[in-house]
Amino acid sequence: MLLIVNAGSSSLKLKVFDGAQEVAKSQVSEIGPDGHGPAMVRGLAEAGVPLEKLTGAAHRVVHGGASLTATVRVTPEVLRQIEACVPLAPLHNPANLVGIQSVATVAPGLPQYAAFDTAFHATNAEVATTYALPKLERHRGIRRYGFHGISYAALVRILRERGDLPGRLLACHLGNGCSLVAIVNGRSVATTMGYSPLDGLTMGTRTGSIDGNAVLRLAELHGIDGAARILNRESGLLGLGGFSDLRALHAAGTPEAQFALHHFAYWAVRHAGSMVAAMGGLDAVVFTGGIGENDPWMRKEILSGLNYLGVSSDPAANARNETVLHDATSRVVILVVPADEERQIALEAQAVMAGEGA
Repeated sequence: MLLIVNAGSSSLKLKVFDGAQEVAKSQVSEIGPDGHGPAMVRGLAEAGVPLEKLTGAAHRVVHGGASLTATVRVTPEVLRQIEACVPLAPLHNPANLVGIQSVATVAPGLPQYAAFDTAFHATNAEVATTYALPKLERHRGIRRYGFHGISYAALVRILRERGDLPGRLLACHLGNGCSLVAIVNGRSVATTMGYSPLDGLTMGTRTGSIDGNAVLRLAELHGIDGAARILNRESGLLGLGGFSDLRALHAAGTPEAQFALHHFAYWAVRHAGSMVAAMGGLDAVVFTGGIGENDPWMRKEILSGLNYLGVSSDPAANARNETVLHDATSRVVILVVPADEERQIALEAQAVMAGEGA
């Protein structure tokens, strides 16, 4: 059995898979700075899976940089490369490293593997990932990477298994963090997130796209740490409407909440146009993530903004949160696919283990 670990700065989510089947799970929240080790022990106990039955552990790691572009076994060199990416993802990679160390402490000798949210976008062309910066700065790793890759890889796997994978797919991962990706024949060719998960769409607490000089002005006013806090934790839907959760915004009914909802939809449609341009057309739109799977109003707003591309949805199917949303007149397939990241990590890690003869 394989343990899947998603370690955040103050939380720990564990799932256990036997092949492709999830057999146990647990979650520990409100973990202190030095509490991941005890939290791992508690989480494994709550999952009810003895350590001796585990054949390995696999971790979600947000940033793999330019070199870690596929799921790999964790070695000292891989750890060094993950740590080298901390400046690229300071809110995520440190916690991911703590998760790896916690497993090593609790189960020394257990093989560990890492799957990277950036890896799916390694197929983007250089022209799509390069910022127009001087060579020295580009050599420091300042480029577009893209994120939510494990979610998108799972989505492609599910559609391929069903025989429904379209040639030109606009995939929408909409949750507290949001991104779009242009997928051609199963491969990412463009995405809205860039150097960090801050770029692109309006999000729960992140600004989305913002002019670099505006960032410099915030840093001038509030310092670098203050600007980072504002951009990542106090902006987005929270900054516009007072809530980071769409359900709370719908319920609030205030002018500010309504504006936040429409801002979210407007920028999703606007960025979608960029993704469609990168593909040279559109065959399907697929929603995933908490908002994508559960918010009919937001899907309706986004899809209506794509009518010019031949997108036509069935209002009744959309209101019922069905998995097929296009109507008979639509030139574009519209689907909802539940997020399946942990299973994707498990399958990728098991493939690496099989290659090792594990």
